[in-house]
Amino acid sequence: MKPNNDARPHSSGDGLLVVNLGTPAAPTASAVRRYLAEFLGDPRVVELPRLLWYPVLYGVILPLRGMRSAAAYRRVWTDQGSPLLVESQQLTDGLSHALPDMRVALAMRYGEPSIPRVLSAMNSDGGLRRLFVLPLYPQYSATTTATVFDAVSEVLRGWRRIPELRFLADYHDDASWLEAAADSVRAHWEAKGRGEHLLFSFHGLPQRYADAGDPYPAQCVAGAEAIASRLGLERRDWSLSYQSRVGREPWLQPYTDLTLDRLAADGVKRIDVVCPGFAVDCLETLEEIAIENAERFHEKGGETLNYIPCLNAAPAHVAALAALVRRQTADWQDPDGAA
Repeated sequence: MKPNNDARPHSSGDGLLVVNLGTPAAPTASAVRRYLAEFLGDPRVVELPRLLWYPVLYGVILPLRGMRSAAAYRRVWTDQGSPLLVESQQLTDGLSHALPDMRVALAMRYGEPSIPRVLSAMNSDGGLRRLFVLPLYPQYSATTTATVFDAVSEVLRGWRRIPELRFLADYHDDASWLEAAADSVRAHWEAKGRGEHLLFSFHGLPQRYADAGDPYPAQCVAGAEAIASRLGLERRDWSLSYQSRVGREPWLQPYTDLTLDRLAADGVKRIDVVCPGFAVDCLETLEEIAIENAERFHEKGGETLNYIPCLNAAPAHVAALAALVRRQTADWQDPDGAA
């Protein structure tokens, strides 16, 4: 899918930059290695001295993970391209329609469309006066949200005229987003039936990052509790876990795969899994949860793992994020002083 990010000149000086993590350009080993080199080379993502990390990254990680990850990407790649890019672009298109008075464009923190290229296009006429940055991460982490700020700041430091900058740190407790997330679970239950247990699976993080003060796990718990409350669930009806761990050091626990093992051992046959830490579906939801962990759950004695899709470009998701942007920029006015 070719991103619709030409960011044509707009009469308004207000811009909305929507940012997601990123994706390889193709489901090939070489493309995946290029993407992972940029992603895992970010010191916000892997907090190790570069002299220690780079030999491991380039000598071990990239050669091994390139081929393995490419095979995983091929399992979820579509005719339009990467699911993350396709869904992120559709969500951004929805926001563009909902916010016609803003220059709206999508960028990826790693890969294309890159933040430098998209910001340059947004300001191609020199008229960008105010910029609101919306990282598509409901929960804040230095490994995701903060690195978007780093990248945007790096671009703006080279501009002669810097726009007024507003940056959304997180939206895990936004009422409209929480209701949209709860409604998506209800809709899934109505269409597919309800499992015996609901598992909230969030992307993992090294435990030492949380110990250093990253608020991510606390926000995951708060969001899951708020969604479960809206669904009227008792505490025994749902669990929270963390997926996608790599390496040998401890990550946030409990781990998703081991949680599924335990639930299967406890006799749970039908389980629903939702991933409210992801704005749109991607490798971690479509392959890791809906395929890999579904197979694991079945092998451990469970019968069915039903994955509940991300909000993606659903109207309720677009409406929630658009309303959030409007609230955050309510005092912005056009250059001539009109509201």
